Amino acid sequence: MNSGRLIKNEIEYFLDQGYNDKKEIYNKVVEKLGVPRPTVRRVARDLRLRMINKVKILQNEIDKRGWTNSENNT
Repeated sequence: MNSGRLIKNEIEYFLDQGYNDKKEIYNKVVEKLGVPRPTVRRVARDLRLRMINKVKILQNEIDKRGWTNSENNT
């Protein structure tokens, strides 16, 4: 597994654990993996952009179907 994938997995792990402060997440990843902070920031940026694109795709699907929040229980 490459370092980018390891960093991404660690970022997602800390998000799943309820961490919501980006600096704290970066610090935890740097401490745990011993990678440079700029690398963590770069991977986080790439992860954020991928997640935004996925949300846009899902949002477009909702918009196409005309769902409202009360109709969409999933």
